[in-house]
Amino acid sequence: MAALSPGRALLLHGAGGGGWEWARWRPVLEARGIGVDAPDLMPASAGWAATTLADYLEQARATLTAMPRPRLLVGASLGGLLAAAVADAADALVLVNPLPPRPWASRLPVREWPEVVPWRREARLVSTRLAIPDADPATALFAFRRWRDESGRVLREARAGIAVPRPACPLLCIASGADADVPPALTRALAQDWQADLLGLAGASHVGPLLGREAPTVAEQVAGWLQRVG
Repeated sequence: MAALSPGRALLLHGAGGGGWEWARWRPVLEARGIGVDAPDLMPASAGWAATTLADYLEQARATLTAMPRPRLLVGASLGGLLAAAVADAADALVLVNPLPPRPWASRLPVREWPEVVPWRREARLVSTRLAIPDADPATALFAFRRWRDESGRVLREARAGIAVPRPACPLLCIASGADADVPPALTRALAQDWQADLLGLAGASHVGPLLGREAPTVAEQVAGWLQRVG
């Protein structure tokens, strides 16, 4: 296998977010010589309500396969599920608190989603701070100004679960101990079944590995893992 570091990384964000979620990772990876692509997943031309999980999967695969090798693929939350589903085109895979595929998806907390989830319209700084308690005030403000709406159909499809084969490339799973969206036990179970390396972050929130105070340290640990598996 080609050396994985330096290489190029595709970073896939979570629901309601964007490529901006990786702002604290980008300089760390680039300092290690790893190129970074952190695109925004785009809605279908008919709008958020018409957007499907397949739309996002198509975007993720097209971007990944257009990249030179070696390819590092990193996904967080919904982006983790997308990354796992297209990992056959990657040389290494990192899943950060991923929405899990079947059969683990059935153990996710039950939630109802409207056709368009109004995270942009209903965004509040106080709720952002509560969602990312491990982020500093400036980062919480940065996130508050950038949340976007999301397709309820995408979230329903993702939480219903899709079948994903075990990735053949080296795999690191990151599990936040204070994750209220994806229970860390699910990420640990996924990592064990897929024979992945596991990085546990005891006090981190769901988005904490990306936006929390320790995000640059997490990115450094990922870069170090790449060097070891490469």
